[in-house]
Amino acid sequence: MSENCNSVSMLHVLVVEPGRRPRLQSIPHTLQAMQALVGGPIQAVYPFEEPVALICNEEGKLEGLPPNRGLWDEDGTLYDVVCGAFFLCAAPPDEDTFRSLTEEQVRHYQERFARPEIFLLGPDGQLLVLPVETAP
Repeated sequence: MSENCNSVSMLHVLVVEPGRRPRLQSIPHTLQAMQALVGGPIQAVYPFEEPVALICNEEGKLEGLPPNRGLWDEDGTLYDVVCGAFFLCAAPPDEDTFRSLTEEQVRHYQERFARPEIFLLGPDGQLLVLPVETAP
């Protein structure tokens, strides 16, 4: 069966917004839909060992978007903070495109980003990150 060249495939992503639990969402597999989801130009970062991309607003920090989630290294050290909404999708290393997350990836990252975080500047200038309990 041939696919209509005018049809747009859907991308199943995990959306993570400041102060909220992650949620699964289907979006058109277009640049415009991705930009609308993060509120501006997109940037893909690859902070995980597996082929999953974190897609955020490229100018989120410059625009003063609210801090969302911290990114931590293997030693538990905070190395970056994502500002504004972002989403996660599969990014196979041998392809130049994004794909839908698998069910296993959805479960893993829903758990990883389940608790929203609050960011505070400590008296010594150190950034403090506190997880927040939310209603299910």
